[in-house]
Amino acid sequence: MKYSIGIDIGGTKSAVLLGNPKVNGKPDRFILHKEFFETKKAGGPMEVVQRMKDLIRGMLDRKALAVEDIVGIGISCGGPLDSKRGLIMNPPNLLGWDNIPIKRMLEEEFGLPVALENDANACAVAEWKYGAGRGYDNVIFLTFGTGLGAGLILDGRLYRGGSDMAGEVGHVRLERWGPVGYGKMGSFEGFCSGAGIGQLARMKVLEKMENGMSQGLCRGMEDLALLDAKDIAIAADRGDELAIEIYRLCGEQLGRGLAMLVDILNPEIIIIGSIFQRCRHLLWPYAEQVMKREALEASAAACEVVPAQLGEHIGDYAALSLAAYNFGKEEEFEEDESA
Repeated sequence: MKYSIGIDIGGTKSAVLLGNPKVNGKPDRFILHKEFFETKKAGGPMEVVQRMKDLIRGMLDRKALAVEDIVGIGISCGGPLDSKRGLIMNPPNLLGWDNIPIKRMLEEEFGLPVALENDANACAVAEWKYGAGRGYDNVIFLTFGTGLGAGLILDGRLYRGGSDMAGEVGHVRLERWGPVGYGKMGSFEGFCSGAGIGQLARMKVLEKMENGMSQGLCRGMEDLALLDAKDIAIAADRGDELAIEIYRLCGEQLGRGLAMLVDILNPEIIIIGSIFQRCRHLLWPYAEQVMKREALEASAAACEVVPAQLGEHIGDYAALSLAAYNFGKEEEFEEDESA
């Protein structure tokens, strides 16, 4: 049996994982070992990379595995990055990580092949191979978390584009007005992200307050800045009309963005993570209506839109699946009954 090593690099915390990803969607069984550490507290990039090396060595020793038992290392990290050269190129949540050659550093240390991808691409591979996208050749994964990005599986292959920037759908402007996301007012990310929903809520609440109208989302100006997507979803589930209206606006813009993707890429399935997983009931009725109205009928009929299946474990799958996808063979990954 062969195993993968996965590294999930985040601005707040990072994880190093050892696992066997071929377990038919059972994330509680495929991870042999997992270690978290706080990225910022671990120091700059050189100290973080050294911490990763130490954790990998410790995992191999603990499980009595040799380097020969590992097919490779997969790294999931927020962009921008250069997947071909294996460089992390100063992502906004990783200050000081300027052109860090993480691929070369780990290949030289362990003699294993290393695959680096942005987190949206990595999650797309994970859902395609082990989640809701299994059995499809044309899959779009949308992050819909703090921001909005897409990973594209086209004709059975991960599509990166000419400069590793394919899938930056959050940058597309949907309206001339609206919340700011990815540096643009009214962008897809502005309307369809946690940060954007928070902005939209503050705009709508402020409008009510300045017109002397009642609202139940915050008590006064001092609470306005604290409103976030989770607060609005809880209020919507309680029946708050303004909260429901905010998610209606978000859902309608989601439908507009989905229609664009459906018309351009003609996917078989669009998988949406994070906020959509938790708030599908608040978003999809409006998104579906707009998508079906705006997209070509034949293309919309051929596309299913579903929440991500891997749930809270998707980051684990994302990192581990990159090694399996890039370097493994199907027969090498048998289900580990003991994991």
